[in-house]
Amino acid sequence: MIIVKVGGGEGVDTESVVKDVAELVKQGEQVVLVHGGSHETNVISEKLGHPPHFVTSISGHSSRYTDRETLEIFMMVTAGKINKLIVEQLQQLGVNAVGLSGIDGRLLEGKRKSFLRIKEGGKRKILRGEYSGVIETVNGDLLTTLLDAGYTPVIAPQAISYESEALNVDGDRAAAAIAAELNAETLVILTNVPGPPALFRFAVHTVKSVLPGSFPVCLPTDQTRRSAAPPISSDDHMLPAVFFLWQRPPLPHASFRSAVPLSAPTASFPGGYRQKHSMVSR
Repeated sequence: MIIVKVGGGEGVDTESVVKDVAELVKQGEQVVLVHGGSHETNVISEKLGHPPHFVTSISGHSSRYTDRETLEIFMMVTAGKINKLIVEQLQQLGVNAVGLSGIDGRLLEGKRKSFLRIKEGGKRKILRGEYSGVIETVNGDLLTTLLDAGYTPVIAPQAISYESEALNVDGDRAAAAIAAELNAETLVILTNVPGPPALFRFAVHTVKSVLPGSFPVCLPTDQTRRSAAPPISSDDHMLPAVFFLWQRPPLPHASFRSAVPLSAPTASFPGGYRQKHSMVSR
């Protein structure tokens, strides 16, 4: 089983990712596709007169402030437009995809963060009215039922709180939580967000906090070639490999199947996946 997370930044080539997913499904792989939608949400928010508001946490991490109106726009864009377009594309490629958000069937459940501690103008502040959260449980039975029946789940990054409130959640963490719950062989996280290695290592730390145990990670050291970095950990692990693949807009047709580096010492793929494809960046 492979869990794929495709980011929602500007320039992400979702069409190529969808084609890869369809090819894997046709080869008999079970795939769960998790997607983002940050850029499209920003665009629609601006058009609706409610522009995005980004804040800096006490620890220095930048994130979106999700008030109730922002949450509703985010759900409209991700669970509505983006999710259904991906499902449509998969259906056109012969894959019986099912679109869900983490709210549906309480697929993703966790605690709401009702306020944020931020730094603004050199001062520490508390920003209330936040509708984000941290995933604590995954309804694995729901996903297993769908997968065993031949469906391919496509999941938008929302969750539901214990008080039944919709929440905005981190898509990478959602994918990692799903991978852990389903005991998936491989988790692939695709992003086109540029940044130094420290940024990718922060993202890896975020994902590792979701997964039990430790696991090897392949990171891009050269963002244009997306070559593999040494593994962060080589201990025993539940997932053979987690790949952070950076898709650069000038490489619009690069697929994640060909981008996963064959030379990565810790790369591992289920069901002969490694032998079936030439995983050389092109």
